[in-house]
Amino acid sequence: QVQLVESGGGLVQAGGSLRLSCVVSGSIFSIIAMDWYRRAPGKQRELVAGISRSGSPSYADSVKGRFTISRDNAKNTAYLYLQMNSLKPEETAVYYCNCVTGLSSYWGKGTQVTVYS
Repeated sequence: QVQLVESGGGLVQAGGSLRLSCVVSGSIFSIIAMDWYRRAPGKQRELVAGISRSGSPSYADSVKGRFTISRDNAKNTAYLYLQMNSLKPEETAVYYCNCVTGLSSYWGKGTQVTVYS
């Protein structure tokens, strides 16, 4: 079992920045990949960025060059981050942290990001 708790969302003006954090606890040794997703109002959930166990990042085309995903590991806890720069109003969404193990996929409850123009 893996537990995830996101934080760092908020209200930001277009062009501004936010840094999301996700604290991951439980069986972190079993995690294969960690990702950030978002769901905008009236839209389907989309993958924003991911990072593999080896640390290789990947990004949706729409956020390349503006968002940076990173991770840190402690003894029994992992931390996933998403630095978001030059935010746009259309990126208003609930952002979710996701972890994939060999057996399952785990989700946090999400953190709201609102970008106003």
